[in-house]
Amino acid sequence: MSQETKSGKLHAGLFDIDYGTEADRIAAWMRHAVGRDLRRRGVIIAMSGGIDSSVCAALAVRAFGTEKVFGLMLPEQDSSSFSEDRATVLAKHLGINFTVENIAPTLAALGCYRWRDDAIRVLFPEYTSGWKSKIVVAGQKEGAFNYFKLVVQTPAGEIREVRLPPKEYMQIVAATNYKQRIRKTVEYFHADRLNYA
Repeated sequence: MSQETKSGKLHAGLFDIDYGTEADRIAAWMRHAVGRDLRRRGVIIAMSGGIDSSVCAALAVRAFGTEKVFGLMLPEQDSSSFSEDRATVLAKHLGINFTVENIAPTLAALGCYRWRDDAIRVLFPEYTSGWKSKIVVAGQKEGAFNYFKLVVQTPAGEIREVRLPPKEYMQIVAATNYKQRIRKTVEYFHADRLNYA
């Protein structure tokens, strides 16, 4: 049966599966993909403390055992310490080796934070590193076209927001994309070092 009905909604029985059997099937696929297709000895898991990476880490241990899974925590200046703490607890619970590498100095050297903050200061000239910021999607509630807003919070807790012009939006996104690219670079280093995927 298809996962969707004709109305486009998921059907009620979608999650009526044997979770252990499904986890075994995924683990078998991982062993095949990593061992036969990629010819690697184990896997690197970048662990953020979130659900996705936690499930992947648990499935990797199921597939390869604890000795062939290596966890990476890659915090930076915008990361919550709570995320790193959760990832560390999980890595210890799973019994895998792991390391924590703060990528903030690399991101700062590349200009990640400077480029982002310069774009934000076009809209909020008083913005400093003590402020918080995020991009949110707006417009859908009013039935209008979606657009992006920049929401900032001052150190005093005051929330301000403004519609993001395309130039500043693209600069903030481009700067922020440094984060996942540097994380991947560190992941590939450890994968090459250990002959892991």
